[in-house]
Amino acid sequence: MFMIAKTPPAPYYAVIFTSIRTDGDNGYEAMAEEMDKQAKQQEGFLGVESARNELGITVSYWKSLEAIKNWKANTDHLVAQKQGRDAWYAHYKVRICKVERDYEF
Repeated sequence: MFMIAKTPPAPYYAVIFTSIRTDGDNGYEAMAEEMDKQAKQQEGFLGVESARNELGITVSYWKSLEAIKNWKANTDHLVAQKQGRDAWYAHYKVRICKVERDYEF
């Protein structure tokens, strides 16, 4: 089931990960599930939203830049990052943004 992340009142931070995958799974799905599980346990994690067709976009939400830095340095996440560069992604881009305001319907 698809869910919109329930974030707190702004400000908070968003990490936007946009990617183009290589062919084949090559262990991607198992690692993606594990990274999702671990990210949710990280101090400062607020939520995540993801969609994929030819282009994948995952937006994770964080309480602070420090929380984002700590997640990037997580030992298992470092392994996944390397595997991503070596096998899973033809191209990716990461953007880190401060959310100043949000609203919903």
